[in-house]
Amino acid sequence: MITLDGEQSEARAWFESLRTRICTAFEEIEREAGSDASFLFTPWDREAEGMAPGEGGGGVRGVMKGKVFEKVGVNVSTVGGVFAPEFAKTIHGAENDPRFFATGISLVAHMANPHVPAVHMNTRFLVTEKRWFGGGADLNPPIPYAEDTADFHAAFKSACDAHDPSYYDKFKAWADDYFYIPHRKVHRGVGGIFYDHLTGDFDANFAFTKSVGEAFLAAFPPIVRRRMNSPWTEADRAQMFEWRGRYAEFNLVHDRGTLFGLKTGGNIEAILMSLPPMASWS
Repeated sequence: MITLDGEQSEARAWFESLRTRICTAFEEIEREAGSDASFLFTPWDREAEGMAPGEGGGGVRGVMKGKVFEKVGVNVSTVGGVFAPEFAKTIHGAENDPRFFATGISLVAHMANPHVPAVHMNTRFLVTEKRWFGGGADLNPPIPYAEDTADFHAAFKSACDAHDPSYYDKFKAWADDYFYIPHRKVHRGVGGIFYDHLTGDFDANFAFTKSVGEAFLAAFPPIVRRRMNSPWTEADRAQMFEWRGRYAEFNLVHDRGTLFGLKTGGNIEAILMSLPPMASWS
């Protein structure tokens, strides 16, 4: 069991409470669709060389497969230990001291109806020789709707503007740059926000990170309800499978979170829960 200071405990508690609220909101949508699907929660211990199970922390993997959410994972983790020397060189603040702490929430939803966009969201707090927050969210529709895109971005712009008027333009551009598949020369969706290495005032940065979580919870469920009963064709579903393939390519080739989990002894099933249940490549 790792020992947490006050800031670490506060961040962990928030991420876990956000997980609970998001899972409840998603299960409510399943009930509205006439489904009794619920999240299955599986605890896991971090596996690290030289550490007993649980000594380096762990997390809880939550997965639901339902009528509306074909596969959605909502994971929380709180881990600590020592980065491998070469990996430490790539982490903010770990160049001289490889010890670290990390806590956060990560969510990916792949939807059954091609008209409902897939979505990703994560927020995290990391401690090395520096302390910082990072995260973001992006919308990934197989069949984009301008109304959905506008509502999603408006929620995050409002969250950003409440803390710093410069945040939205900066973090939107960062998301556009980050969620890009170079070998396909396409963005994986219609964007959102992405931020990292937000250091300085803990209370201010934590408040912003909480606003990002609240913005997601306010924005995404209404979009799901708007589209989940839309009729779809086999051509629509084929288009969804193609875009899921691109999502998988990004997460396996470019995603920093995937690499971080694999390099720090994370739970493999939790790390790869972002992969879609079905995808296609032509």
